[in-house]
Amino acid sequence: MFNLDNKVAVVTGGGSGIGKAIAESLTERGAGVYVLDLQEENGRATVEGIKDRGYKANFLSCDVANQDMVKQVFAEIFEIERKMDILINNAGISHIGVAETTSEEDFDRIFRINVKGVYNCLHVALPYMKSTGGGSIINMSSVAAIVGLPDRFAYSMSKGAVSTMTLSVARDYINYNIRCNGIAPGRVHTPFVDGFLAKNYQGREQEMLDKLAKTQPIGRMARPEEIAKLVLYLCSDEAAFITGSIYPIDGGFIGLNT
Repeated sequence: MFNLDNKVAVVTGGGSGIGKAIAESLTERGAGVYVLDLQEENGRATVEGIKDRGYKANFLSCDVANQDMVKQVFAEIFEIERKMDILINNAGISHIGVAETTSEEDFDRIFRINVKGVYNCLHVALPYMKSTGGGSIINMSSVAAIVGLPDRFAYSMSKGAVSTMTLSVARDYINYNIRCNGIAPGRVHTPFVDGFLAKNYQGREQEMLDKLAKTQPIGRMARPEEIAKLVLYLCSDEAAFITGSIYPIDGGFIGLNT
């Protein structure tokens, strides 16, 4: 099951956290993965770790908010591979603030990366997928797109846009054998979380980590590899009947708190 032999996958934001786990999971099932990230050190480390385990991966530096760069990078991948079977739109950033405390600069930055970045990758990848008979796209949304979270005004806006782009693409490209689905994680324990706590709650990291974990009814945050397993399923032929769906993976956060 979940055989991805000879599939070519592109994972944005694949240098760390959820993106890294996704890249690793896809390669373990046979896909050749292109890890795209602006953090070159992280991206190359992810790829080297994958290669050390005998799997196929390459790193390319890419700013998803820059459409010209996305066009260049995707064209390079297509020139080498002659196809693009899987696109994982995972790159994104977070932001804390309500409407009145969110500056125009911060709002624009969130929009540019989290929304325009996904649009850029969709805009460039879809013609390649159409030309080779189809593909599977996974967009990383969030529970913030489904329920109101405190202090997440701009971030929630961006993930709501990601979810609706997912539905639009699924509808518009269903006749091209292109499936598009979204994943809406709850809190996930990534290096970003650890860095945020170390910066803002020095000396209280474990206390705050426990507090964050308790916001999930299941009693803990998700592990990145748990998100990756859902991505793997949705990319595989076993999910051939699934498109236009947004899947919460949140430890009961939505269902048990609404």
